[in-house]
Amino acid sequence: MAVYTKLNQNKIEEILSKYRLGKLDSFKGIEEGIENTNYFLSINKNKFILTIYEKRVKSEDLPFFSDLMTSLNKANFKCPAPVLNNNNQTITDFNGKKLMIVSFLEGKAKQNLTPVNCKSIGFEIAKMHQLTKNLKLNRKNDLSVHSWRKLFYKVKDKCIEIHKDLPKLIEENLNDVEKNWPKNLPKGIIHADLFHDNIFFLQDKFSGVIDFYFSCEDFFAFEIAICFNALCFDGQKSNLSFNVTKAKNFIDGYTLIRKLTDEELNNIKVLSQGAALRFLLTRVFDALNKVEGAIVKIKDPMEYLKRLEFHKNSKNHEDYFF
Repeated sequence: MAVYTKLNQNKIEEILSKYRLGKLDSFKGIEEGIENTNYFLSINKNKFILTIYEKRVKSEDLPFFSDLMTSLNKANFKCPAPVLNNNNQTITDFNGKKLMIVSFLEGKAKQNLTPVNCKSIGFEIAKMHQLTKNLKLNRKNDLSVHSWRKLFYKVKDKCIEIHKDLPKLIEENLNDVEKNWPKNLPKGIIHADLFHDNIFFLQDKFSGVIDFYFSCEDFFAFEIAICFNALCFDGQKSNLSFNVTKAKNFIDGYTLIRKLTDEELNNIKVLSQGAALRFLLTRVFDALNKVEGAIVKIKDPMEYLKRLEFHKNSKNHEDYFF
């Protein structure tokens, strides 16, 4: 989440005239995140999130995101539900951009997850995978392994500004990952961006998942690899260490719902290395291509070097969970 498109009260009331939600009490821009413009809205004492889609999100993908959230919500998976406008559609045009209003998910993100939290996340994500494998929805992963080399070439000459060894380290890991990437693992719709700030807790109990704007079809085990990178490293960026207890708890929760195949286990190392590389590359790109005047917190790409080092040196899935 972020603020690229700045709105005043009149503009927000103009948007709300296209909905049957009532009178605006208050609104506030949300700075966290990097993809879209987001505002918190209070309307007739009910809470909502307004999202305006910026340049990286393709208009043709919006029905997929809306249908996914609507389907998950109807199946009792905890996530925001898109709100219908006066034309009974979830996507609204406004000043040349597309937007959506969704229900507000109670709770907040936890920066310091406990192993028990990780177990509950694993359990819920496996539930989500069981639901999405049956959905008649489709969206290819624009940030899959096939896109990473092209992204690397866009930043190769300038990323030395961030760290002198970055081009060499990315190239080495990219060669490894492309050579060893699996061809055929169980797949379906994954969230693909399960970081702390997209997972909410209320009184230390899982309360839901937000921000489905990277969701796509890919390996379920790639989602697990993303979670290992996002949720299971502790410490400062220069001294990060992998927390095996958190990872084991995540897997224990996940496998209560969905068992992993031997092929998935055998590929956890390369999938985790690839997930670290994907987030390193997009963070490097964002750091080198800041949007003038946007209110946004750019995430530090350097956090991913220690992660890559761990994945490169690990032998197999037993280095991640026993």
